[in-house]
Amino acid sequence: MTLITTIGLDTAKQVFQLHGVDNEGTTILRRQLRRSEVLKFFRKIPSCVVGLEACGGAHYWAREIKALGHEVRLIPPAYVKPYVKRGKNDAADAEAICEAVGRPSMRFVPLKTVGQQATAMLLKARDLLVRQRTQTINALRGHLTELGITTSRGVGKVDDLAAIVRDEDDARLPPLARIALLPLTHQIEAYTSEIVKLEKHMIRESRQDATLSRLTSIPGVGPITASSIAAFVPDPKAFKSGRHFAAWIGLTPKSNSTGGKTRLGRISKMGNPVLRSLLVVGASAVIQHARRGAKVSAWLTELLRRRPYKVAAIALANKMARIVWALLVRGGQFHSTANETMAA
Repeated sequence: MTLITTIGLDTAKQVFQLHGVDNEGTTILRRQLRRSEVLKFFRKIPSCVVGLEACGGAHYWAREIKALGHEVRLIPPAYVKPYVKRGKNDAADAEAICEAVGRPSMRFVPLKTVGQQATAMLLKARDLLVRQRTQTINALRGHLTELGITTSRGVGKVDDLAAIVRDEDDARLPPLARIALLPLTHQIEAYTSEIVKLEKHMIRESRQDATLSRLTSIPGVGPITASSIAAFVPDPKAFKSGRHFAAWIGLTPKSNSTGGKTRLGRISKMGNPVLRSLLVVGASAVIQHARRGAKVSAWLTELLRRRPYKVAAIALANKMARIVWALLVRGGQFHSTANETMAA
């Protein structure tokens, strides 16, 4: 019997599609499995290479299949798409995954542990709560603006608006409007309370974990950024250098080369948008401190003299990403002094 060497597995909620080939690339398996049959199937067959798209639930299935002795490779969905032939269906997707996983130059996604996925859930839950709080605050501000009631920008100023809504003696707010807006103020307070709880967990974890503690020693990298890096970068050694890591995050300029001439454009914004956003925000905070008189490196001082604020923030975020990669791969601690801050 011809042995299966490579299987492309297209996952779903209930029905899973398999496409298997032998060592010569000949198709010898096309099959659908119910969710409850997947692990039973892989338990019976000899060890082989199993490819999956890195989508929802993929890391769980990858861990389970790997535990059965198979070599599991996760592929970014964007790298699978070019191998899909005419017609979009599960069978075509499974065949495309099987074809892509065997390419020698293919790039794969490192497998995440349960702990790393849990950290990612914590971050995503916080992000969702922040967005929902922002939406509710904007709604409250918008309604009160219709009545000529405004306040300064910022989450901290929302308490002033909430006090107006609760003050039954404030004649500027009609009774019906107060009834409508009170639930919004309660919702904002509930969101804030839950966000604070999640952030306390992140801070506690960053202090207890040695790697996170080393990352937070970098100016501009706080507990949330460090936790995000730990959750979304399971294997930093997969990147050849700090520049490759910064490019993966999307902090390097796009390159347009033709006829021996290379033109660099705006940053690519590829990779993980959460990490990129957090690093840029952290870099902006460092620059704000520099503008207020804080001592920074000569490199950053010269950069701020020559370049606009946003360009400097991106450049500093790029440097921070390279330092993060160096600490993760090579170990050690980042030492910040008046003459060396962000100069590494």
